[in-house]
Amino acid sequence: MAAELGFGVVGLGMGTNHCRSVTRAEGAKLVAVCDLDEERLGPTAEEYGCKAYTSYEEMLQDDEVQVVNICVESGKHAELGIQAADAGKHMIVEKPADITPERVDQLIGAVKDAGVKVGCIFQARLEPLNRRIKDAVDSGKLGKLIGVHGHLPWYRADSYYQGAHGSWKGTWDLDGGGSLMNQGVHTVDLIQWLAGGVESVMGMFGVFGHDIEAEDQTVALFKFKNGAIGTVYTTTCCYPGLPQLVTIYGENGSIMKDASKLISWKIQGENEASEEAEMLGFYGDQEDKQKNISADPLAVSSDGHTLIIEDLVGAINEDREPMIGLESARHAVEIITAVFESGRTGREVRVG
Repeated sequence: MAAELGFGVVGLGMGTNHCRSVTRAEGAKLVAVCDLDEERLGPTAEEYGCKAYTSYEEMLQDDEVQVVNICVESGKHAELGIQAADAGKHMIVEKPADITPERVDQLIGAVKDAGVKVGCIFQARLEPLNRRIKDAVDSGKLGKLIGVHGHLPWYRADSYYQGAHGSWKGTWDLDGGGSLMNQGVHTVDLIQWLAGGVESVMGMFGVFGHDIEAEDQTVALFKFKNGAIGTVYTTTCCYPGLPQLVTIYGENGSIMKDASKLISWKIQGENEASEEAEMLGFYGDQEDKQKNISADPLAVSSDGHTLIIEDLVGAINEDREPMIGLESARHAVEIITAVFESGRTGREVRVG
């Protein structure tokens, strides 16, 4: 059995979830945490019995740290990732990979030059229900795709955007937007992954319920590469936070889900009723581990993060590519920046 790989987590907001996930992941060991805020750093290091760094550069010099989990402000992901690559460290990068495709490309270049591996946090792709939906699409079971829609009516209190650890959120420079880039990036990635990529977009966005710079509500129209059309709606203004819906339909049927809970599975055929009953039995009655995240950003389940960490460990030990790499994660950033360009110009914008 291969020795455990040492992980260091930088950024102890969402990074606290990464700490928990590393300790649960087979083949991984949490050896260090890093944060500028010593009031967060000390208790976290004590809880996990690991080293504490206020200097990211010093943590990168630690030979025990072989993998860095980058959980800082979104607009710093590529910067810190390039530093990690230059130090020969593998990486887990939180969503989004960064806030512009150009910055993601810079990170991709540094990673290739260094020969290190990177896993990106788009855990929805690994959820069993989403993989079943993906199979239904890819196998042609749904027939020609017609529509794919994501609906994210979430809520964030004003305090979410305030204070030492919140003031970067909802800014263009560090968040790259608001409800779409921060919260909705998971939905954007999921539906483009399910449907096979986005060709062009149109969008409208604005600030409606918070004192922020970028946006807290966005509506976008997608034209997919396969000819289907779809929509994405995101907001952090919808009190108290309503279900996160994804609907996908083709010539032969439709599927609707709320986060990880199946609502409807209707695909034409002689086994339609029995197949729906089976799918609802597996995915319709389970406890929804994401049920609180519509109002609480730290209520996210760490299960998917653990799987991504374990996959990266396997990729390093087996010298293969991780399941969700930077090139794959880049498309969601490309789509979102195109939506914002469309919102500013009032024009349809091609992706890529």
